[in-house]
Amino acid sequence: MLQKFKKVDYVVVFILLMFMGISIAAIYSVTNDVPKFSGSSNKMIVFYIISFVAFFGVILFDYKLLIKYALYLYLFGIALLGIVNFIGGEVNGAQGWIKITSSLTFQPAELFKLILIIFLSYVLNRKKKAKLSFWRDVVPIGLLTFVPFVLVMLLNDLGNALSYVLILLGLLWIGNVKFLHALIGFVVLSAVAIGGIFSYIHFHDNITKFLTDIHRQHWTERIDPWLVPDEATPKAVYHTKNAKLAIASGGMVGEGYMKGSSVQSGRVPYSYSDSIFVEIAEEFGFVGSSILLLLYFILIHRMILICLECRDRAGPFLIVGIVAMLLYQIFENIGAFIGIMPLTGITLPFISYGGTSLLINMISVGIVMSVRVHGHEVEDDVVAKSKK
Repeated sequence: MLQKFKKVDYVVVFILLMFMGISIAAIYSVTNDVPKFSGSSNKMIVFYIISFVAFFGVILFDYKLLIKYALYLYLFGIALLGIVNFIGGEVNGAQGWIKITSSLTFQPAELFKLILIIFLSYVLNRKKKAKLSFWRDVVPIGLLTFVPFVLVMLLNDLGNALSYVLILLGLLWIGNVKFLHALIGFVVLSAVAIGGIFSYIHFHDNITKFLTDIHRQHWTERIDPWLVPDEATPKAVYHTKNAKLAIASGGMVGEGYMKGSSVQSGRVPYSYSDSIFVEIAEEFGFVGSSILLLLYFILIHRMILICLECRDRAGPFLIVGIVAMLLYQIFENIGAFIGIMPLTGITLPFISYGGTSLLINMISVGIVMSVRVHGHEVEDDVVAKSKK
């Protein structure tokens, strides 16, 4: 066991500890004087303790077992998503929450991101080094991702549903997809995205009516402030408008810890969870925001280095999927508050308040460390056999 812990990348552990300090301090800043949310920072400490235990536990666990039982994990995840469509509780317009106790809830869509990474890694690993065939490989893999995508969209959870698409694209790229297929896919996706944005802007009233008729008006409240802010309702634009003002007021060095006028007054909703980047930007300014982004950059860089050093084919698939998941969450969360992405309610990894998101992200990084610890065992076995 001690030998395994010696192989851990402690730069990554240090960054996770930095995230813990930033998260707890930021959450305390905006919840300390709010009776409804007081004690949230203490709960986050408990979440982090549990998550660190899970993180180190996963390191000791050989990631190859996850690949071995990936199909069962996928079926279990699909069953959870199906169940939550019937019994899930609603939070901020999204239905996908299962209530465990009066104060403890669980979001299966968050867990399924990791399950999808494991399952797609399993499928692609079986191809060895062969080029992916469009009809035999790419299309079936796309359909296997489309099923949970639809189930989560039915929950009104646009943020997590889009993360499945980004995970799929990242894994297809490293999965040895043919260049022509990748090029065609890029052109088609770009055309769909551009066409969708154009249609939404120019046929906004018709699309809004249609979404209202199918009880999906929640989507328009997310997209309107991004694409048609002039036509968005005051309620829909309130969040992003105040978030931009708060970020701008932070300037270079910020207004000071616990002195952010917008987040402290409550003008920025959910400043302890989804909008926590706004709190950091307002109180610590461009400098504080840049330090946070630098920590993310170092974390991703270290994970990619582990990917390149792994001798087992399944390990890099897992790491690339996890990197794609984290990059999407970071870009989407921050981008939503500076106006370049729609507001989807996705959390900022390791910083936003929330036990499910934190636990899944910590386990994900734990899997990356497991690849670092156990990924060289394949090479060691080959060397041992050659000596015999």
